[in-house]
Amino acid sequence: MSTSTDTSVIAARGLRKAYKNTLALDGADFSIPAGRIVGLIGPNGAGKTTALKAILGLIPFDGELKVLGKDPRTQRDALMNDVCFIADVAVLPRWITVDQAIEFVAGVHPRFDASRCRDFLKGTQLKPKQKVREMSKGMIVQLHLALVMAIDAKLLVLDEPTLGLDILYRKQFYQRLLEDYFDEEKTILVTTHQVEEIEHILTDVMFIQHGKVVLDAAMDTIGDRYAEVLVDADKLDAARTLKPIDERSLPFGKTVMLFDGADPARLAALGETRTPGLADLFVATMKGSYA
Repeated sequence: MSTSTDTSVIAARGLRKAYKNTLALDGADFSIPAGRIVGLIGPNGAGKTTALKAILGLIPFDGELKVLGKDPRTQRDALMNDVCFIADVAVLPRWITVDQAIEFVAGVHPRFDASRCRDFLKGTQLKPKQKVREMSKGMIVQLHLALVMAIDAKLLVLDEPTLGLDILYRKQFYQRLLEDYFDEEKTILVTTHQVEEIEHILTDVMFIQHGKVVLDAAMDTIGDRYAEVLVDADKLDAARTLKPIDERSLPFGKTVMLFDGADPARLAALGETRTPGLADLFVATMKGSYA
């Protein structure tokens, strides 16, 4: 990803946040350019939520952080004109109607376009006077999405947005976001545990562990760096000399090994090679975090 701070939507250097006796962020460095969809992925307690709170100006922190060129500690009000933050789309007050939800967001966000929101809702079954308690989960997602997509923000921050939704609605949420919202003027930062689900929409990925960014890569470069090899049984010792970062056994005596930066020609001699999925890469990188 980009390292220059002037064109970055978010640029962090030495980001640090301590709570009593734990370091939630331990000198994290990262930079996110405009027009990217970035997945911030890590186990519970890795520092994901703390990083988001720092970006949104919700907590004090140490180190340098610029979001859209502003310091969230001192320029939060100006910053929030261009930022939209969404947690858990399944949570809307049960008593609120569609119209009241639109009025509420119009009152709190300067970049919200109520007529654009109503246009989005025309393609759904939702009625203006309908209350959240009368809606199916799918309808609640549609309402929440319409509210989000009518906000013309430069940075959209999604924190575990699809918790509690079944897979059909989760897929629909991300698909609509891609088709109807995202463009090169906007940047989306999303945290999630559901790695496989967002893999296909990401342009970049960041793994965070123990408050440090341990992987920061464009999705299209992952295949250049990492390779997974289905190692033939008679070549296991030779494969291990190339120091795989992870190894797992499959039925029928096959073994899958994951390599970082190994010579592709040498790997090809060991067995069938492929680019690893993000979930496998995540598990290998996070070994020990779940102990």
